[in-house]
Formats: sequence, C-alpha cells, structure tokens
Amino acid sequence: MPRPTVADIRALKGVRQMSMLFVETPDEARAAAAAGIDMLSIIDPLWTPEMREAAGDCFVQVGLLYGQLVTAEDYLRAAHRVTQIGADCCYCAAGFGTIKALADEGIPVVSHVGLIPSKCTWTGGFKAVGKTASSALAVWEHVRRLEDAGAFGAELEVVPDRVAAEISKRTPLIMLGMGAGPGADAQYLFTEDVLGCTRGHRPRHAKVYRNFRAEYDRLQAERIAAFAEFKADVASGAYPAASHVVRIADAEFAAFMAGLPRNAR
Repeated sequence: MPRPTVADIRALKGVRQMSMLFVETPDEARAAAAAGIDMLSIIDPLWTPEMREAAGDCFVQVGLLYGQLVTAEDYLRAAHRVTQIGADCCYCAAGFGTIKALADEGIPVVSHVGLIPSKCTWTGGFKAVGKTASSALAVWEHVRRLEDAGAFGAELEVVPDRVAAEISKRTPLIMLGMGAGPGADAQYLFTEDVLGCTRGHRPRHAKVYRNFRAEYDRLQAERIAAFAEFKADVASGAYPAASHVVRIADAEFAAFMAGLPRNAR
C-alpha cells in the first residue's frame, strides 16, 4: 500500500482509530514502519532524507519549532524545506495568522489544543485542560478557530475523554489524541514511553510495553566494565598481544635496522 496522503488520512476519520508515534532516530522510524504504525511525528532538526527513507510508508508530521521560528515567513520557509524532503504535513503551534499563511500555500498544517506545553502557563501548567465547562468550551472554540485558519488537524492533549469525543465528532479536523481517550481520531504516544526509556514521572496516558531503561542501564554497566578491563590490560601489558600487531619478516627487519642511525636519539 502506498504512503497515505492527507486525503487518505481524512477519509479514515470516524472509520477507525489511527496509531501515531513520536520518533527520534532512523531505527525508531524503521521499527514503526515495520510495525505498521499509521503516523509518525518527527521534529524538524531530526528530519532528513535518511529519516524519510526510514519512515517507509508512514504518514509523517514534521514539527516546526515554536520559538526558534518567529515570523510567518520563517515558518513558510521551514515548511517548504521539510516538505521538499518528504514531510506529509507540518506541526505548527504558532498563531492563527501563521497557520493560515501556511494553509493558504497548500501546506497541510497540524496545530495543538488542550495542554500545549509551549503555552501551558495560560492554562495553569502541565495539567489537564477542559475539566470545567468553560475550559472545555474554550478548547472547542480553539478548534473552531483552527478550522477557520485552514488547519488539517490538531494534537488534542490531556483533555477529558468525553470532551475529546464530542469535539472530535463535531470537527472535520483530524484530532490526534494524547491522553484524550478513545474518542479522538488517533492515539499518539512518545516512543520513549512506549519503550520504557523514561525515569521518574510518567504521564497518566503513557503505556509502557518494554523496559528499555533497564536494558540501557545494563549496557552502561557493561560499557564501564569493558573500558575498565581495557585500562587494566594496557597497564599490565596484556594489550596489545601478539595477535593484535603487524608482523615483519626477520630479514626485512634486519635490513630496516641496518638503515637506521647507529645511536638512537
């Protein structure tokens, strides 16, 4: 099956849940493609032709970095650049005017509603949004304004499941749910959570499927042990051994010695 287009993703709204992962390495992208993940999110500094190839037939959203890009022209140049590498859509957390400028150029734009990490001071920090009627209606109004600006979709982060479901079915936008329950159009997680790479606090919505952190810790212990053994071998003379050096025939070495000055400096 060829890589999905925006039209294909839109056609899946209300038909089935889509899967989405935030990935950071070609290995993660290749694994996601092999596993049949529908959509990937990759931030712009990591977006390269190698990542596009690794992502295979996954639909890829490339994140344009809020704060590093400022003007609409900054975003337009970045969006065209990542699109030329093969991005299927761009993530943009900038204002409605910038989103409209991108959409007017035919660039598919995904924005962000609910808990928006880069702007969470307005909603009280890193916590759920939409737990009161007024807050939930503000999320809905944000979605409506994104529709008017021409966005293709929006990340819907950490809002009550019933609120997310009602918003998702009332908007043509593709709602990419992260901690928003089963009523969103896609379920979006970070690979570091899926693989169990994180230490300390883990978001409520994160589900861990493997314990890579324990494996990383084991590998680090093995790395330290190997380095220490190498150091000890150097100190004792065990390294390099005869098997690690290049040999020279006795006659050739004798000729070499004959060609050297008699007294070493």
